[in-house]
Amino acid sequence: MTRHHVAVWIDHNEARIFAVDPAELNLETVQASLLHLKRGPTEPCTHAGGEHFFDEIAIALADAETVLVVGPSWPKLDFILHVHEHDHTLSNKFVGVETLEHPLDPQLAVYLRHYFQERIARRSSLPERG
Repeated sequence: MTRHHVAVWIDHNEARIFAVDPAELNLETVQASLLHLKRGPTEPCTHAGGEHFFDEIAIALADAETVLVVGPSWPKLDFILHVHEHDHTLSNKFVGVETLEHPLDPQLAVYLRHYFQERIARRSSLPERG
């Protein structure tokens, strides 16, 4: 079954994957198998097993139609770079990346519904290509 709008909130320790629809918000969590080591702006992520963590997230997102990537700092960017290098099908589904610290799930649900409703509204107001 295809999930239309999916968001992944990712930090150094876990990824929370939210399937967003008007009626409900479904949550799935992918835990990092080994502790992420934080990185700075000029050095690569040094997460032992990080690629495996990112691959698990990518598998969990495979049935999504559109994907919004959110989270604090560098893990979301490392994930996006990993997907661009290893999974072109998934990278073509990315619709945005946003920096969000550590919201509670209900706060994030409101944000995600608003984000995707705005995206749908913008797309429906664009002129048809002819």
